[in-house]
Amino acid sequence: MAAQEQVLVVPRRVYESLGAFHGLMADVDRYTQALFAPGVARFMPRDQAETDPSFKQIIPYVILSCDGRVLSYVRGKRAGETRLVGLRSIGIGGHINPVDTLPLFDEGAWGMYVEAVRREVAEEIHVETNHRDRVVAMLNDDSNEVGRVHLGVVHLWTLDAPNVRRREQMITQLEFLPLDELQALRDEMETWSQLCLDGLIDRQLLSSGHG
Repeated sequence: MAAQEQVLVVPRRVYESLGAFHGLMADVDRYTQALFAPGVARFMPRDQAETDPSFKQIIPYVILSCDGRVLSYVRGKRAGETRLVGLRSIGIGGHINPVDTLPLFDEGAWGMYVEAVRREVAEEIHVETNHRDRVVAMLNDDSNEVGRVHLGVVHLWTLDAPNVRRREQMITQLEFLPLDELQALRDEMETWSQLCLDGLIDRQLLSSGHG
């Protein structure tokens, strides 16, 4: 019998003690320092985490941009999260597993998390250019069953060139699109991508040079 996937979670009460919110929260450091503090985060079986709203699964959500365009794709039938199949996304993300972050609760927890993010992106796409990584927001949406059990950490990767190819079969229609075209496709997007797109437009994150 195959072992159950273990995913990184934090207690909802800890998240709520920092201030519950809907959409994007720019005060990233306050949340990450508390959520990644020793003894807070832990791993649990994914099947349990998906149905227990007293915990939040930590999900890196990486947006890739180049020359004012943002990478977009549609989740195909092989997507791991079946509730998101057929929806457009502007975020590459996934669960943090024990194999990624064995020293998770040591002093280097954040560094281990960042390494896990890079591995997660590399599992889904080939990024064949240099990039700069900024963590620009926390992301939360308790309005649906997927969002209730997840908490996003939004990364903005600014690429030197639009050299990206898909690795995972679940990624289809992969292309860089300008914000106005993405805005026209907003209704086809998963909720997290809608919230991130609104943030990109409202906060002008692609051109501001700061989070």
